[in-house]
Amino acid sequence: MTYDYVPLKEKYEKEVVPSMMKEFGYKNKLQVPRLEKIVINMGIGEGSRNADLIEIHARELMAIAGQKPVVTKAKKSIANFKIRKGMPLGLKVTLRGARMYNFLYKLINIVLPKLRDFRGVNPDSFDGKGNYALGLPEQLIFPEIAPDQVKRIQGMDVIIVTTAKTDEEARKLLALLGMPFKR
Repeated sequence: MTYDYVPLKEKYEKEVVPSMMKEFGYKNKLQVPRLEKIVINMGIGEGSRNADLIEIHARELMAIAGQKPVVTKAKKSIANFKIRKGMPLGLKVTLRGARMYNFLYKLINIVLPKLRDFRGVNPDSFDGKGNYALGLPEQLIFPEIAPDQVKRIQGMDVIIVTTAKTDEEARKLLALLGMPFKR
């Protein structure tokens, strides 16, 4: 998959930057908040007992993100959860640049509208520092995943990291990029 044409990056430069400069009174276009990275995380609790699950979901996450995921491992042992230090517990992918913009475009225009009873994403899921977290219930909503190939439905978290200093700036940035927030 080539990433030569990035429609969202173009929209950011031509529409979002001037609009944000006007609304927030930035003097320089470099002051305007921008997307820094998108982290996709899949917590696979049973991965510690079943190594095949990690492999299967790694292939799915690679298809979704277009980049090989990193296996996340337990930092410390927890006896109650039967977890030992170093056991694989999940997968994550960090997207930057063109892949990040293309993933966000796909998320906004293809994936989110496919969710059942979708009325918009929660506008309050910001962390106070301008980053947005979104939970997706299953991997089947992505067009790269064939439903008949899926052995186990697995949810994932999508964290959108911005350079915004406040949640208000980040909310406006994502709204201008097309993120469908609930009213």
